[in-house]
Amino acid sequence: MSKKIMIVDDAAFMRMMIKDILVKNGYEVVGEAANGVEAVEKYKELKPDLVTMDITMPEMDGVTALKEIKKIDPNAKVIMCSAMGQQAMVIDAIQSGAKDFIVKPFQNDRVIEAVRKAVG
Repeated sequence: MSKKIMIVDDAAFMRMMIKDILVKNGYEVVGEAANGVEAVEKYKELKPDLVTMDITMPEMDGVTALKEIKKIDPNAKVIMCSAMGQQAMVIDAIQSGAKDFIVKPFQNDRVIEAVRKAVG
């Protein structure tokens, strides 16, 4: 059975890019969210095996959403996606329980490596 992944990013183009990489590598994308509030709601509903979470988003940023998801499910697996220069937020995310982080623009190999490390 393929791993179920939810993609969270406020940019539809970025969600499409990640989805493309994941689907081509045999993963199933079960949902998408455009901000942290949506991400937390959809996590409860979809219970994905993994979440890719953008850091900078409107309404609720990725680090806050990560913390909320971890409250719902302490075993949640989340990979943060960041632009260059967001090191402080990446460190905060890792300390808050993120499994890994990938940097934009995405490199296929790095995305798949992070996903495999997190969920196999």
